[in-house]
Amino acid sequence: MTTLKKRFSGAVFLLLAGSAQATELLNSSYDVSRELFVALNAPFEQQWAEQNQGDKLTIKQSHAGSSKQALAILQGLKADVVTYNQFTDVQILHDRGNLIPADWQKRLPNNSSPFYSTMAFLVRKGNPKHIHDWQDLVKSDVKLVFPNPKTSGNGRYTYLAAWGAANKADENDPAKTERFMQRFLQNVEVFDTGGRGATTTFAERGLGDVLISFESEVNTIRNQYARQGFEVIVPETNILAEFPVAWIDKNVAANQTEKAAKAYLNYLYSPEAQKIITHYYYRVNNPELMAQQKDRFPTVNLFRVEETFGGWDRVMKTQFASGGELDKLLAAGRK
Repeated sequence: MTTLKKRFSGAVFLLLAGSAQATELLNSSYDVSRELFVALNAPFEQQWAEQNQGDKLTIKQSHAGSSKQALAILQGLKADVVTYNQFTDVQILHDRGNLIPADWQKRLPNNSSPFYSTMAFLVRKGNPKHIHDWQDLVKSDVKLVFPNPKTSGNGRYTYLAAWGAANKADENDPAKTERFMQRFLQNVEVFDTGGRGATTTFAERGLGDVLISFESEVNTIRNQYARQGFEVIVPETNILAEFPVAWIDKNVAANQTEKAAKAYLNYLYSPEAQKIITHYYYRVNNPELMAQQKDRFPTVNLFRVEETFGGWDRVMKTQFASGGELDKLLAAGRK
């Protein structure tokens, strides 16, 4: 009996020890990042196992419009890390949930943004509507597809990129810029809730003449739907779209995943990860790597939200809040 007890106790110990050697992370990310993180997660899982005595790490993904994702965390989604496409969707986790510290941007390089992008146009084969720059998007016969700025960081960057480019072309004439934006919004055929929904609308449903999305997304779609002969245009005057990341302090403490979460986000800055990131047409703050792939990334003049619009807090209040500039422009366009 004693021998059986010892064997049983030993078996339970081994079972418990084996189960302890397994770590799981949940990465809450934006809508069009699926392919990127599929490529990034596998090598990090292998690296983690090699460096942590065979601990089996599994990274799970959650994807939707970044604002929806942030709201889900505030409502109780126990994500360990977030990899979003807009500062405000991370900041709200501090402002409304106290889930991360106020100085979260200082914990990792480049304002906690391991990569960045800008906006680009995907047009149909042969570019039949002759789209080359932002001004071409307000032609009366051009139909646009991009995500709703109310629900998508992708959509907000599109809206702000169009506004900023028009403002520069109009030499800071507010009245001209507002007229441009009215026509721009009038040409929107579909406002999907997220970037991937907009891609489906354009590429599979065949709606619209121009899909506006991140440079990374339109290149991925061009390659994925090669038979359709889509073409990519990256306007020279454009917006800097940063992709902030953070570990969620309260969640990693509860999940006992702090070490893995921090290692995962730091991995995104490693040479191996940065090379993978550029393969998916995201830009990185590594001049040598960008020089090696200069044919992949057209030259652009990027403006920052902080410089052109006074920062994200101001933008969210003046442009995207209920009754803000976006609502006014949409209402004016319906008259």
